[in-house]
Amino acid sequence: MHGILLKHSHKDQTHKGKFKNLSNQVVANYPDGRQKTIFRTTEPHLTASEMEGLLSWVNERFEKADMHPVMITAAFVYEFLSIHPYQDGNGRLSRLMTTLLLMRQGYEFAQYVSFEHIIEERKDDYYGALMYGQKNRYKETEKMDKWVLFFLDCLVTLIKRLEAKYEVYSKLKKDLNERQQGVLEFVKKQKKARISEIVEAFKNHSRNTLKKDLTYLVNEGLLFKTGTLKGTRYHYEE
Repeated sequence: MHGILLKHSHKDQTHKGKFKNLSNQVVANYPDGRQKTIFRTTEPHLTASEMEGLLSWVNERFEKADMHPVMITAAFVYEFLSIHPYQDGNGRLSRLMTTLLLMRQGYEFAQYVSFEHIIEERKDDYYGALMYGQKNRYKETEKMDKWVLFFLDCLVTLIKRLEAKYEVYSKLKKDLNERQQGVLEFVKKQKKARISEIVEAFKNHSRNTLKKDLTYLVNEGLLFKTGTLKGTRYHYEE
């Protein structure tokens, strides 16, 4: 999965899909250029064994169903980030696996929300919750309660946003004509699309008509637009 995630990252070609061979640490990068070391992670020679133990624990918990699946997921992410098994891309991969684990347990809504966005919004809280547990790593006093509360709070926030989005979408969808609904569903399925791709998909309608539809969908908050001219892309907003 790590190899797939970094497939198109040229700077990561040498280590993608492989456990780290150099010590690494979790560093917070802030918009103003500041960096702060949050904690050091598992040493390379212990990484494989700790990951094996973590995966064994997760599979056993899900099989025995002796913990709530959301709690299992929260604990897994905390331990994964603590181990930091890869040289780079650990944070992104942890968000991807959060979605995967939740979906495997029947939480289908996870595919429609963005853990990446909310972590970016709450970066200080994110690092603070990790630091709180990590300061006592490998000690009996290590606690992940702040991390679990942070994780659950993010999940609740994402669910509320999705519910609000669905409510708006449901109301507006009633006012959309069949063509506009088709355009919206097309972009939603593609995640992002160029005007040329939309024109190709709706050959029975003129480019100008489709551009008006896209403008309307953007103005109503159902899609968002990035770029200009040939670089313009239309995205479905989670």
